[in-house]
Amino acid sequence: MLSSLRRYLPKRFRNEKLVVPVVRLQGAIGMNSPMRTGLSLATTALPLEKAFSFKKAPAVAIIVNSPGGSPVQSRLIFKRIRDLAKENEKDVLVFVEDVAASGGYMISLAGDEIFVDPSSIVGSIGVVAAGFGFTELIKKVGVDRRVYTAGEKKVTLDPFQPEVPEDIEYLKTLQQEIHDTFIDIVKSRRGDILTDDPDLFSGKFWTGRKAVELGLVDGIGDLRSVIRDRYGDMTEPKLVAAPRGLFGRKAGLGVALSGKSLTEGLGQDLISAVEERALWMRYGL
Repeated sequence: MLSSLRRYLPKRFRNEKLVVPVVRLQGAIGMNSPMRTGLSLATTALPLEKAFSFKKAPAVAIIVNSPGGSPVQSRLIFKRIRDLAKENEKDVLVFVEDVAASGGYMISLAGDEIFVDPSSIVGSIGVVAAGFGFTELIKKVGVDRRVYTAGEKKVTLDPFQPEVPEDIEYLKTLQQEIHDTFIDIVKSRRGDILTDDPDLFSGKFWTGRKAVELGLVDGIGDLRSVIRDRYGDMTEPKLVAAPRGLFGRKAGLGVALSGKSLTEGLGQDLISAVEERALWMRYGL
């Protein structure tokens, strides 16, 4: 009853709390499977749009905890955050938890300011491609591989065939183009405060404390302390998440339930989980 009457009181007597919407972006980027959702534009668009719709909020806070993943999805999420910030005239405060590496750092660059824990892992500004070669294995088991193509390059980097030097060079050319795009984003967002450390764009990563020194981030701080120091003790963070659908999955992605599809989905889910685990382990997590 009192809460419903409070809106009729003069503003100075309402004792209203200022709300800062918070979006959590956690996990590997682009690693979706039928049974589990990773970070992508599809899974983050709804909570981001909802967070930026808070008219009275002075800023939007984004928590990033990601070891990286798809460069395309990373850039799409980065761009959506910047577009929404411009459209709604909101500041963006990014808070890194365990890691913001590779694509995770690219997303963090959407922040007007980036805060970290002293022990956060930050950086890894580079591009990587990895795989396996099975040419010796199929020889040992007596398998004769037969491939028929229209287009001589359709089997480039086939793991069941010997590596071709010119294919490797072509892959490195593509990686360099992607790396250049990443570097351009870093310089456009952080260029005025970056140091000239020669390792900045080498793929190396650092602790949060060192990242402050390098200019990759702005300071040490946690979400609640920073927003209260900046906007007052009555400021409260409010987590904004995507709505949940069937089986608790985030809305926006379907789920396969038929026998064969479910089995395939579980298999893809296992592969995705292994790949994501490998990404986290690269940073000791």
